[in-house]
Amino acid sequence: MAGDAAAQTADARNAVPHLGRAIRARRRALDLTLKDLGLRSGLSVGFLSQLERDLATPSLSALSGIAGALGVPLDAFLAAPRPASGLTRRGERPVFAIGDAPPDRIRYERLSTAFPGQALNAVLVHVPPGYASEAVQHEGEEIAFVLEGSLLVGIGDESIRLDAGDSLHYPAGRAHRWSNAHDGWTRVLWTGTAPIFDRLRDES
Repeated sequence: MAGDAAAQTADARNAVPHLGRAIRARRRALDLTLKDLGLRSGLSVGFLSQLERDLATPSLSALSGIAGALGVPLDAFLAAPRPASGLTRRGERPVFAIGDAPPDRIRYERLSTAFPGQALNAVLVHVPPGYASEAVQHEGEEIAFVLEGSLLVGIGDESIRLDAGDSLHYPAGRAHRWSNAHDGWTRVLWTGTAPIFDRLRDES
């Protein structure tokens, strides 16, 4: 079950303490307003304000966009595990979360590694019932493939329901968001070209 992996890693919190404060400190150090950060990251000022006051938890995609907008690697805010190679095994991947998320919050398993020239990132996403993400937009494209449960994907003003076995390929430059109105956990294979994780540079 999707919830099993999340329950087994309830203490896998990989973000820096007081994530919102850390983001605010970096923003102020760059002399940026919330509006500036919103324009750079593709996130609303309202959401960023809540985040900086530790009243909201960003999705992995949103946190990556914030890090890029602030000119720091994702590792500045989240110690996301990196597989040693492109091969990962079921039951052996570390499950991680963002911030002080309780056990019933969204969890991730990283599938992709990093190597020079890498363009794809992939994660298994364990989405709890009632979850609704913030709207985000960024470079690249994404594919969401539902393995278990159901997911509502909002693309602009359109809402698309995906059930187990369904997939959706969409441009990430359009505002998009996820929610789980299902009464159980939903498990999604996410693949995208956005630089969610840090990439290795070509040495040539």
